[in-house]
Amino acid sequence: MIRKKPVTKEAACLRMADLCARAEHSSHEIREKLRRLGLFTHDIDSIIEYLEQNRYIDNSRFAKAFARDKVRFSGWGKNKIRAALAMKRISSSEIREAIEAIEEEDYNNAINRAAAAKAQGLDLNDYAQKAKLFRHLASRGFESSVISKAINRLISNL
Repeated sequence: MIRKKPVTKEAACLRMADLCARAEHSSHEIREKLRRLGLFTHDIDSIIEYLEQNRYIDNSRFAKAFARDKVRFSGWGKNKIRAALAMKRISSSEIREAIEAIEEEDYNNAINRAAAAKAQGLDLNDYAQKAKLFRHLASRGFESSVISKAINRLISNL
């Protein structure tokens, strides 16, 4: 087994600052990376504190960017985004702010794209096919009221 050279606290701090300067990361993600590097808990806490004080890490900013990107690029709904942020140990108030910051136009475009793509091979006059589309959109994290409106819009455009 190849032994790696231990990472110093200062080197780890610089590495994480560089990482955070290039992309948004939550404090939990950085904490896990530091833990994998083999640092002690008190060193990890002081590095996280340094990164937060110097605005390399901001969980609120991360949550808003994460939510915006998942809606625009991945076509996720609010429920799926909420669950993903909770797994990244973002506080409920920051999750609520991030969900509220999602632009309505982007959100509607995301569900319309997802619904139209899935509905191409379906007969929406058939109840079972409509239920299949509903389940698909629910698995993408969209709320049932929004899904119903999107399906009704698709049916009216037929």
